[in-house]
Amino acid sequence: MLEVQHISHQINRKVLLDDVSLAVWPGELVAVVGANGAGKSTLLKTFSRELSPTQGQVLLDKKPIGQFSALELARRRAVLAQQNPLAFEFSVYELVMMGRYPHFEGQPRPEDLAIVDYALERTGISQLAGRAVPTLSGGEQQRVHLAKILAQLMSSEDINRPDVPIRQSRYLLLDEPTTGLDFYYQHSLLEVASELTRRGYGVVAILHDLNLVMQYAHKVLLLKEGKALAFGKPAAILTTESIRQAFNLSVQIIHQPELDCPLIVHTRQAISVPLTT
Repeated sequence: MLEVQHISHQINRKVLLDDVSLAVWPGELVAVVGANGAGKSTLLKTFSRELSPTQGQVLLDKKPIGQFSALELARRRAVLAQQNPLAFEFSVYELVMMGRYPHFEGQPRPEDLAIVDYALERTGISQLAGRAVPTLSGGEQQRVHLAKILAQLMSSEDINRPDVPIRQSRYLLLDEPTTGLDFYYQHSLLEVASELTRRGYGVVAILHDLNLVMQYAHKVLLLKEGKALAFGKPAAILTTESIRQAFNLSVQIIHQPELDCPLIVHTRQAISVPLTT
């Protein structure tokens, strides 16, 4: 289990997180939602050890995350950040291979090559392997970085025995992973994440599309101004009232028998505008 316990994070007088707790179990996809500035990215960076909380602690399998070496942590959790700047024009294949660096010294082994090939194929970018990453579109680059973190966490057993649960828990931390992706690849990425949870991975994803949260997340944490507003199953948490509180937005929740989950629709309200003569 990956968890944060009563964490707060403050910069000068600005409180970014205020007494937030969250536990992510193997096999769960937990979405984190909230308005801009609610503390979502700060929470994810705290989970990944990029930031240290002002108060509280982060635990991986009941052990403080600070007690793991960088190598141990790289083999247990991978992060897809919002921004992924590159200092050099690496090819797609080279960048995805970097995900395997925590697993070998010197030259990659046959299993490393197989895992990279699988990650390229699973994210639909095998045909781009020889391209320089900066020459790709934003959506293509996002898929490349997803392939990199898949390569970082996956093992040969994941490929050869996909129906067997993983032995040791591993976690993907996804910060707005659908940014720049078209409709097809938004769902494709979340299908990959869901497939991994069925194998025993844990996934934390910051998402803005509440309908994607309804469709894919097992649980959702709703943040407002650095505080946890609600946590639980999406259909129970994402109500018209909670969405109004978190986003200052009026919505309708539509339930249709043919849908597996409720549909959230923005309610457009007429605004009275004074006329000038």
